[in-house]
Amino acid sequence: MASVDEDFPRGGGTAKKPTESKIVVQRTEVDNLFQSREQTETKKRKGAAKDNEKKLKKQKTGKEKEGGLMLNASAKSVEILHIKNVKEGMLMLGCVKEVTDFEVMVGLPCGLQGFLSIRNISDSYTRLLSEQLGSETEEICSLPHLFHPGMVLRCAVAKLDITKGGALSIQLSINPKLVNKALTSNSLKPGMVLSGCVESLEDHGCIVDIGISGSKAFLPKKASKDNQNNTDELKVGQFVISQVEEVKNDGRVVRLSVNPQTIAQACAEVEQGWNLTNLLPGLLVKSTIKKVTTHGLILEFLSSFCGQVDFLHMEPGQVSDYTEGTEVQACVLYIDLSIRLVGLSLRSYFIKPGTRVDPTPAGGDRIGEVVKDCKMIAMHHMSGAMLELPGKTLAYVHKNHLKESTEPANENRLLAIPEHTCRILDFSPMDQIHLVSLRRSVIEKPFFRYHDLQAGQVVEGTVSVLLNHGMVVHLSDHIKGLVPRTHLSDIILKNPEKKYTEGMKVKCRVLSVDAENKKLYLTRKKAMVESSLPLLLSFSDAHPGCVSHGYIVCIKDFGCIVRFYNNVKGLVPLSELSSEPVVSPEEVFYVGQVLKTKVLQCDPKKAKMVLSFRAAIEGEKEQVAKPQFDCEIGKRLEARVLKKSVNGLEVAILPDEIRAVLPTMHLSDHMSNCPLLWESLQEGDNIANLMCFNKNKQNINLTKKPTVRWSLEEGVVAKDFSELTVGMQLIGWIKNIMSYGVFVEFPYGLIGLAPKSAMTDKFLSDANTAFQLGQTVIAKVTNLDEEKHRFLITLKISEVISPESDAQTRLINGLQERRAVTEMLALRGNSDLGQQLAALSVGQKVKLTVDTVKDTGATFKSDDLVGATIQASKHHVMGVNLTSGQKVTAVILHVDILSSCVHVSILPKLVAKKKSLIEGSKYTAMVQYIDKDFAVISLDDTAQLTIIQTSCHLNEMVLSEPEMLKAGMCLAVDVIELSCQELQGLPLVSWTRTTPKRQRTTSENQAGSKGHCFGEILQGKVRTVKPTCIQVTLEDGSTGSVHVSEVVEVAEVCQGSFPTSSVKVGSVVTARVIGGREASSHRFLPFSHPKFTYTIPELTLIPSKLDSSVDFKAVTAKEKLNSYKVGEEITCFVSKFNSEKKSFEVTTDPCVTGTVELLAAITDPKDVSHPERLYKLGQAVRAKVVEVSSKPHRFVLSLTGVHKLDKGTITLGMVTNVQPQLGLLVKLPFGGMGSVAVTDLADAYRPNPLDGYSKDQLLRCFLLESQQGKWQLSLRPSRLNPEQAKPVKDPDVLSVDKLKTGQIIRGYVKSVGEQGVFIRLSRSIIGRAQLQQSTKYFVNNHKLLFEHLSPNTLLTTKIISIDKEEELVNLSLLPHDTGKPDVLPESLGLPLRLVGDEKKKHDTKKKKRTLSESEQKQAESQVSKKKKKKIKKGKTDDSDSGVEVYFREEEEDNEDGEPSASKVTPNSAAPSRLQVAAGFSWDMGLSSLKPASAARDGDSSDGEDQDGSSKQPQKKSRHELEQEKKAAEKALVQREAELMDPNLRPQDAAAFERLLLASPNSSLLWLQYIAHHLQATQIEQARAVAERALKTISFREEQEKLNVWVALLNLENMYGTVESLKKVFERALQFCEPMPVYQHLADIYAKSNKTKEADALYKTIVKRFRHNKEVWLSYGSFLLQQGQSDAASAVLQRALTSLPAKESVDVIAKFAQLEFRYGDAEKGRVMFDKVLTSYPKRTDLWSVFIDLMIKHGSQKEVRTLFDRVIHLTVSVKKVKFFFKRYLEYEKKHGTPQSIQEVKEKAMEFVEAKGTEAAN
Repeated sequence: MASVDEDFPRGGGTAKKPTESKIVVQRTEVDNLFQSREQTETKKRKGAAKDNEKKLKKQKTGKEKEGGLMLNASAKSVEILHIKNVKEGMLMLGCVKEVTDFEVMVGLPCGLQGFLSIRNISDSYTRLLSEQLGSETEEICSLPHLFHPGMVLRCAVAKLDITKGGALSIQLSINPKLVNKALTSNSLKPGMVLSGCVESLEDHGCIVDIGISGSKAFLPKKASKDNQNNTDELKVGQFVISQVEEVKNDGRVVRLSVNPQTIAQACAEVEQGWNLTNLLPGLLVKSTIKKVTTHGLILEFLSSFCGQVDFLHMEPGQVSDYTEGTEVQACVLYIDLSIRLVGLSLRSYFIKPGTRVDPTPAGGDRIGEVVKDCKMIAMHHMSGAMLELPGKTLAYVHKNHLKESTEPANENRLLAIPEHTCRILDFSPMDQIHLVSLRRSVIEKPFFRYHDLQAGQVVEGTVSVLLNHGMVVHLSDHIKGLVPRTHLSDIILKNPEKKYTEGMKVKCRVLSVDAENKKLYLTRKKAMVESSLPLLLSFSDAHPGCVSHGYIVCIKDFGCIVRFYNNVKGLVPLSELSSEPVVSPEEVFYVGQVLKTKVLQCDPKKAKMVLSFRAAIEGEKEQVAKPQFDCEIGKRLEARVLKKSVNGLEVAILPDEIRAVLPTMHLSDHMSNCPLLWESLQEGDNIANLMCFNKNKQNINLTKKPTVRWSLEEGVVAKDFSELTVGMQLIGWIKNIMSYGVFVEFPYGLIGLAPKSAMTDKFLSDANTAFQLGQTVIAKVTNLDEEKHRFLITLKISEVISPESDAQTRLINGLQERRAVTEMLALRGNSDLGQQLAALSVGQKVKLTVDTVKDTGATFKSDDLVGATIQASKHHVMGVNLTSGQKVTAVILHVDILSSCVHVSILPKLVAKKKSLIEGSKYTAMVQYIDKDFAVISLDDTAQLTIIQTSCHLNEMVLSEPEMLKAGMCLAVDVIELSCQELQGLPLVSWTRTTPKRQRTTSENQAGSKGHCFGEILQGKVRTVKPTCIQVTLEDGSTGSVHVSEVVEVAEVCQGSFPTSSVKVGSVVTARVIGGREASSHRFLPFSHPKFTYTIPELTLIPSKLDSSVDFKAVTAKEKLNSYKVGEEITCFVSKFNSEKKSFEVTTDPCVTGTVELLAAITDPKDVSHPERLYKLGQAVRAKVVEVSSKPHRFVLSLTGVHKLDKGTITLGMVTNVQPQLGLLVKLPFGGMGSVAVTDLADAYRPNPLDGYSKDQLLRCFLLESQQGKWQLSLRPSRLNPEQAKPVKDPDVLSVDKLKTGQIIRGYVKSVGEQGVFIRLSRSIIGRAQLQQSTKYFVNNHKLLFEHLSPNTLLTTKIISIDKEEELVNLSLLPHDTGKPDVLPESLGLPLRLVGDEKKKHDTKKKKRTLSESEQKQAESQVSKKKKKKIKKGKTDDSDSGVEVYFREEEEDNEDGEPSASKVTPNSAAPSRLQVAAGFSWDMGLSSLKPASAARDGDSSDGEDQDGSSKQPQKKSRHELEQEKKAAEKALVQREAELMDPNLRPQDAAAFERLLLASPNSSLLWLQYIAHHLQATQIEQARAVAERALKTISFREEQEKLNVWVALLNLENMYGTVESLKKVFERALQFCEPMPVYQHLADIYAKSNKTKEADALYKTIVKRFRHNKEVWLSYGSFLLQQGQSDAASAVLQRALTSLPAKESVDVIAKFAQLEFRYGDAEKGRVMFDKVLTSYPKRTDLWSVFIDLMIKHGSQKEVRTLFDRVIHLTVSVKKVKFFFKRYLEYEKKHGTPQSIQEVKEKAMEFVEAKGTEAAN
C-alpha cells in the first residue's frame, strides 16, 4: 500500500514518482499534520514493515473521523471544471465523440473536449505504426479500428496547446504510463479496475501494457470467452479496461479479466490501497453525501476523501432525494492533484451495469439549430445557467456564453427575462446535455456548421494559409474551406503568395460542401463568383438549352470535361468546342478555364450530360446582336426617334440602331424650348448633334444641351469621383429639388448637392421655387466626402466663372432651336399658312388692316396670312388712334407658329425708318415683348429691334414677380455685332439692368455707418486706443476706426515710436472718412448668418488730409500695392506676430498688410528663441520691400536692411537637414536655399564635423557663390569675422592649382569604392587614394576599408600627383607618408603588403616560372613558413609592365610602417624614381642582405622628412656594389633551396595567404588552411576561410569547389548544429551537382556513426536519383557495413526494378562483391553463381569472382571454380588467360602435383582445340 506521504504530497505538488522509496511518518498529534510541513523521513526498503504501515493508516482514519477531519479539504462552493483550471498531467474520464485517421475527438466532463493524437495511444502502438510505415506492404491498423464513438476512456492531459486563434486546446493521452503513473507494482491488488492498452497478441491471450514498470499483465483468452469482444478481435494498441484477478511475485505478474458485468459492479475498496495520488478516473466508489448546496453536492468516499458533484452530474430525476447522510454510488470523473480536488458523477450511465454512454443525443442531431422560447430554470453564478428548451429538453449555457465577451455580466437580469433565444453549439456526451449560447453574435452567424452552406452560395472569408495544393479560407471560427490551386484565379497563378496574404478578406463561391466530413471547396475564379447565369447544382437542374458557367477539369483527345457545382460534370465533344474545327483541344483550352457552356442533353439518372461551348457562344451572339454597343461618352451621335414618351424620346443611335433615351429636359439649355422641340419631333425623325452623357446596364442617356455638349467636347468633366477636386468647375443640370437644396447631375452619372445656403447670393426663403428641373447650371465643387463618395457644390453666381461669351452663344443656340421648331412645324402642317408664318421674322414691317380695337389692344387682318391671329397689346397701340378697317404699317415682335399667332407693334418710334448703330457703343433699350426665355427690345430711338435672353447667367434663378423683366422696362445695352447672321440680321447685344436712382430714407440713414460718405469730415470721441488702431465714437453714435498709419504724418513718424500712444482716450478728435471696413458684429448676429457684416468707417486724423479744400481720391489696395517698388525702404507698423510660422505681420496702410519672415527680421541667432521681444505691436519700423505683387496678393518685407542675397555677404540661415554626404542644407532669407560642405564648417577640421548641428538651428553664413539657384555657404570664422579669426589650420582650397605635389593636407572621407578611398579636400575638389595607397596591410576587398572609414572620417593625406587637366588629385594615406597611424587597426591581424625587392622577386619568379606545378607548390608552402607578409596579386599577373611594377612597388613600399632600414641605389632596370628598397626582412636568415651601414641609417631615418626622398644615399665603390650583389645572390640560392623542401607545410595564416595568391584554385591548399585553423580550434575562422574559398575558386573548377563544400559539410557535422549543417547542405545543392553532395553527406554521416541520419538521407537519395546505379550501390554498401543484410537485399530488389535491365547484371555483381566484403561471403557466392549461370560468357565477372574466392574461399572451392572457368565456351585467348591465372594460383598455394595437373589440363585443352580446328 502506498505510504501516507503520498496522500500529502509536499508543497501541494504532484505525487512522488512510484519508483521512489516509501516513507513512514511518525505523528503523535494528527492536527499537526495540517499545520506543519516538517516531516521526519526514514527510508524504507520495498516490502518491509508493511504491517506498521497498515496500523498507522488505521489509527489515523479512526482519529480523523473523531475530529471530523478529511484527507482533502472540501471545496468552498461547487463549480464545474473550467478549461482555465485544466492542467497538464490531470486525469479525466472521457468519451469518444469522433474518430478520424490520425486523431480522436474526446468529450470531457463539463462540456470540455480534447484531442487524442495517434502518437499518444501507447508505446507499443507507436512502434507498430513506425514498422508498418517502413514496410509499404502491410495494412496500417488505423484509429477507426481501435476506437468507436461512445467508448469511455481514462485519459491524462498530455499538453495544453494554444491554437492559432489563441484558444486553449487540450491534448490527451491514454498511454498507460501516464494514466497509471502513480501506481507501482507493489500497490497492485486483486479487484482493482485498471485501464491499459494491448501490447502484443500471444497464443493464449494477450499482454496488456498497464504502464507499470516491472509488471507484466496478461489477459488470457478464456477470461474473455463470455465477453462479447473476443480476444481474437483485440488489436495492438486497443484500449481495455480490465480487473486485476491475481497478482503474483510482488506484482511482477498480473492476471486480468475483462468481464463487463463484474467490472461494472466492481467498486474501489479501502483495502485496495487507493489514495489521492493514485486515484483513477472511472473508478466506482461508495460515498456518503456530506453537504447539499444549490450548485452541487459534496461527498465523502473511501472513508476519508472529499469529492464534489456539480449540477451537471446529479441524476436529473433524483435531485430531491439527495440529502445529507444518504449513501450513493459515484464514479470518479477527474482528479486535480494541485488543488486536491476530486470530481464525481452520480449519472446512471456511469454507475448502472449494462448502460453505456450515448455519443449522440436522443432527439437527433440539433447542433447549429437556433431555438426560441427557452426558459432559464437555474443560474449557477460560477458556472453558467440551465435552460429548458421547448419539449422539456435541458440545455446548459456556459458562463462565457451568457453574454458577449465585451459586455459586463448581469446574470440576475438574464434570469428575469422570461424567454430566451439560443443556438445549440454542441452535445456533451459526458454530461448528456446540449451546450447552448445566448451570445447574439453566435446566434446571428450565417454559417455555424458546414450544413448551413450550399453549393453556389457566394461567401466572404479570410485567407488563413497558402499551401501547395491551394489556399485555406476561414468563413468563421469553425468553418474553413479550401480554394484548390487551380481555383485561385481565372488563370493559373505561378506565385499565389504575391496575390494573397494571410488575413486578407476574399469573396468566394462554394463549389461543393460535404457536411459529414467537414469538407468545403470554394472557388475564387472571378467568372464563377460574379456569374449571373443559372447555376447547375445537380443534374436535374441541367435541362437542355440552359447556359451556365463551368470550368474545365480535364482535356482529352475526344473533348473537354467541364465541371459545375456539387461534382455535376459533363462532356463537351470535339465538334462542340468551337465553330472552327479543333484538332488538339489542349492547345486551345487549359485546365481551370471558365467558359460559358450550353447543355445539349442530360440524363440525370445516369448522371451524364453533353455540353457545348459553340452553342453557348452562338446563342450569345444572337442575343447580343441588339444590346451590344460601343457608345462612347462625349462622342457626337445621330439618332432616329423611335417613340415619344411623357418624359422624353426613345431613340436608336445610327448606324448601329443602339437603343438610347433622350430626356425632354436634355433637348435644350432653354427650358422653354424643351417642350417645343419635343412637340415638333415625330417618330422617324433624325436628330443630329447628340452626345451620350452617361450609360449603364439599363440604358444609354443622350443630351442635346449645347453647354453640356461643349463641356464634354472640351473635357471639362470628371469621369468618376476620384477625378473630382475642390474648386473644380463642372457643367450639369438640376436633377432634383428638395427643401434643403438641389441635386445637380453631371456627365458620367455624378450627382452633387448644392445646399440651400450655396444656391444663390441672395437670401432664399424657399428652395423649391429657385430653379427649374433640368436647368443647365455651372457648379463649383466645395466639399468631398471620400468615404461615402458624395460631394457638395455651390451655384452662387459670385463663386463660379462662366465660359467666355457664354450668354451670346446660348442666345444664338436658343434662337436656332426656335427656328428649327418653326421650320419643322411649318413642313409638318402641309398648309400654306404655316410656311408663310415661318417666313416672318422679328423687326419685319408688314401692311395690315385693323380688325377690332379694344381696351386691351387691337387685332388685325392680312390677306397674306389668312387664318392667323394678328394682335398688338395696349402698350403697342398707345398714342395711335385706330379705327376698324384702317390700313397700318406694323412691325413684327413675335410669331407663335403653334397657335398661329403674330404679335405686332404699331408704335411710331418702332415703325419709323431705322437709324444705323455704332458697334461697341452703349444704348438705352426698352423691353417691347417677352416670350418666356427671350425678350424683344428696341434700342433708344433708332427704330432697331433685337432679341435678348431674359437671364444673363445660366445659374440665374426663376425670378420673383417684382424682379422679372416686363414690357416697358429700361435696360442698358452694349452693341456687340451690328448685324448677326444667326439672329437673322438683328444686332447682337449684351445687357444689364438700369435701376432708377432712389432717395435714401431716414430709416436707412439710421442704420449707422452706411450713411457716411467718402471724404466727409466728422467729430468724434476716442473710445479705445490699441497699438494698431484707435476706435472713435462719432456724433451719430456709430463707431469709426483709425489705422495706426493714419494718426501722424508718415514723414514725422520716428523709427521705434508708437503713433497711437499720442492719442488719449476720451479726447475729442476731428476725422475724415477715407473708406469703410467690414467686421463681424456680434451684436445682431444670429449664428445661422455668419457672413452677415456691416461697415465701420475708416477715418484719418492726419492734419494734412483734414483740409476740406484738399480733395483726395480713394486709393484701392491694388493701386497702393503697385506703388511700392522692390528694394524701396518704407515705414511700416508691426501689427502681429505669428508664433506658429515665427513671422511678423506689418501694415503700411489700412488696406495693406505685409509679412516679414523670421530670417528677415533678426540679425543675431540669439534672438531666435523670442523674436517677438525685438518688436512691439504698433511700433514704427523701417522695412525694405523684398517682393510685391497684387495678383496673387504678396507683399514681403525685410527688417534687416537687406532685401536680396549677394555674393560675399553674411546672412542668417536655418538648418533644414543634416546629410553626411552633402553637409548642411540651410534655408536662407527671401526664399533662398543653400548648402554648407563639410570642409566649409570650420577653419580647423574636427573628427565628427556634423556633430553639434541640428534641424532648425540658426547660423550665420557667408555666401560664397550661387549655382543653379542654390547658394554655396561657408561657416568658417575666417570668412565670418576675418579680423578676429585665428590662423587657419585647414585652408579653403579653391582650385587644383593651389595644391602642390608632396603637400600634406587633411580631408574628409566621401566614399570608399573599388577604385579607392575618395576624400573631400574642399567643396569642389575630391582626391582619391587607391587601395594600395590607403593602408600598409594587404586588403583584397575594399569592403574592409569601407567598414573602418565611414563617410566624413577625418584623414591626413599626402598628395602624390596632380593631373590639372582632368583635375584629379592622387593621395596617399600610408603612415610613412602622413606620419599618422594606419587607417586600419593592428588588431585586425591583417598581413602586411609585399614591397620593394621582395615584391620584385615574387613577380620575376612568376614571370620566369620554370618549376613544375608541384614543385612550385612545395616551394611556396616552404616560403609560407617564414614569410609573415601577405602578397598583393597584381592585376596583370604574368605580364607586368615595368611601370605597373614600379607603381605597385612604390605604393607597397610606402605602406611599410617601419622606417627604411637600408638604402640601395636602384639598378638600371628599375625606374630612376625608385629610391627606397624594402627595409623589412622576411626572417633573420636574410639579414645578410643588409650592409653594415644599415643600422646607422635606420637610427637616423626617424628624423627624415616624410617624403623619404630628401636624403641622397652615400656613394659606394664599384667593388662594394659587386660584393653586395654576390652576397644577395648567395642568400637567394640558399633561400630557394629551403623553399623547395617538400616536407615543410605552412605554419601560419600569412604563409597560407601567400600560397593561395599563387594558386587560388587549389582546393588542397584551402583545405590545409582550414585544417590549420581547426587545429587551433578556431572554428569561425575555418568557416570564414571555407566561405572565401568558395568565392575565390573559379566557377569552372567544379571538383575543386566540391572538395571545399565537402570540407565545410564535415566541419559543420563535427562542430556545427543540425541547422547550420542543413543550411550548408542546401546551399551546396544549389551550387554543385546535387548527387555528389548527397553522397558525400551520407558518407560523412556514416563515418561519424550517425546511422539514423545516414539511413534517412540514403532513402532520399535513392528516391531522387533512382536511375543512377551508384546511389544504390553506396546504399547497399552502407547497409551491409551496418550489418543489415536483409535490408540490403531489399535495396537490391528495388534497384533492379528502378534501373534499366542492361544494368542489372552489373548491379547484382557489385552487390555480391559487397556481400563478400562486408556481409556474408556465402550469400555473395550464391549471387555470383546465379548471375554467371545466366551469363556464362561474362569473363570479367568470372575474373572478379575468382579474385574474391581466392581472398575469401577455401582452396577446394577455388579449384572447383577454376575447373568451371577453363571449360567455358569462350574464345581461346580468354581461356588461355584463365589457365595462366590457374597456374599462378597453384604455384603460389599448391603442390608440384597440382601444378602438373593444371599443365596436363592445358595440354588436353590445346589438343581438343587442335582436332576441332582440323575437322
